[in-house]
Amino acid sequence: MASSSDHPQDPADSRVCTPGDEGPVTVSISRRVKPGREAEYEAWISGVIDAAGEYPGHLGTSVLRPGPTTDHEYVIIYRFDTYQNCQQWEQSTLRKTWLDKLAGLTEGAAKTHRGTGLEFWFDLPELPAHQPPSPAKMALVLIVVVYALIMGIHALLQPWLSVLPAWLQTLCVVAGQVVLMTYVVMPRVTRLLKNWLFKH
Repeated sequence: MASSSDHPQDPADSRVCTPGDEGPVTVSISRRVKPGREAEYEAWISGVIDAAGEYPGHLGTSVLRPGPTTDHEYVIIYRFDTYQNCQQWEQSTLRKTWLDKLAGLTEGAAKTHRGTGLEFWFDLPELPAHQPPSPAKMALVLIVVVYALIMGIHALLQPWLSVLPAWLQTLCVVAGQVVLMTYVVMPRVTRLLKNWLFKH
């Protein structure tokens, strides 16, 4: 059996979150798997995804298999709704147990990347290790998108919204805006503008 020294652990891999971060947290961890150990690593992935899914606030996990866009590494991308819930998973004994099972399966140190706050809206799974866009670019895009969505929702739903009390009108507009931004608009806008957004 391979010893734990066969798998040098990146310190950032055992504690990815930093105190003071707010909002949803997206973490990507890239690892290079030793030739011939891919099947074992994919079995490990299935197990650790199930384990993370048992923790409060877990929003899902994606896996990118080795290819040109990932520098031929496996990338695990997981999301939690808050820093506190992410930390609970990061610091758990269960996660440490799963990390210990990586001994002998990977080579080199894991590479980690964390996104919080505005970066949540600019997540591109195919660019897991890239630096996020600058705050100015993110703010500019969000101002335009939020304004366009609010105006569009108001225009389309005005006949139905007009009979509701003001607080319920606002709730409907905000709910529609957030859902559209999360699942429809921002993934497409980010992909469309990625050459400009991620240019540093």
